[in-house]
Amino acid sequence: MSILRVYTDMDVTNLLFTTDSKEKVAKHLADAGVRYEQWSTDADLQPGASHEDVIAAYQADIDRLIEEDGYQTVDVVSLNSDHPQKKEFREKFLSEHTHSEDEVRFFVAGQGLFTLHIGNKVYEVLCTQGDLISVPANTTHWFDMGPNPGFIAIRLFNNPDGWVANFTGSDIAQRFNRLEN
Repeated sequence: MSILRVYTDMDVTNLLFTTDSKEKVAKHLADAGVRYEQWSTDADLQPGASHEDVIAAYQADIDRLIEEDGYQTVDVVSLNSDHPQKKEFREKFLSEHTHSEDEVRFFVAGQGLFTLHIGNKVYEVLCTQGDLISVPANTTHWFDMGPNPGFIAIRLFNNPDGWVANFTGSDIAQRFNRLEN
């Protein structure tokens, strides 16, 4: 179940808004400038599925986004709780950072917690199967896959180099919730 929680950026105990309604999640995020969509997930794919199978299953939606927004690179991240580097991968994304391009993720399976720091608010978006989120370029955020990841995500990039982070040096991410799975 996808969930949106909004807090003040100074206090994780000051919950301003929460919902598990996909329509309300989409509207609230759109008001903050964040794209959120639901895609059909009819393909039976589990973590460990080949990149080719994942891309082929969602080629029409990928092509639509490429045409709309000019993405140049598409890849697949698939992690499960048995991955030997899961701790290192988790740590890599837990600090607040930005990108010079939109960060686009579609969750084919599993879940991940995107946390966005926009203005004086923090938006926690628990993304689950079928969720597409596009964090706008230069938006401060962090991502948590949890200590026991289990997800497949399609990533789209404008930058042919793929994922390039600009870390802010802020400790805000340490003051907010983590994904426990």
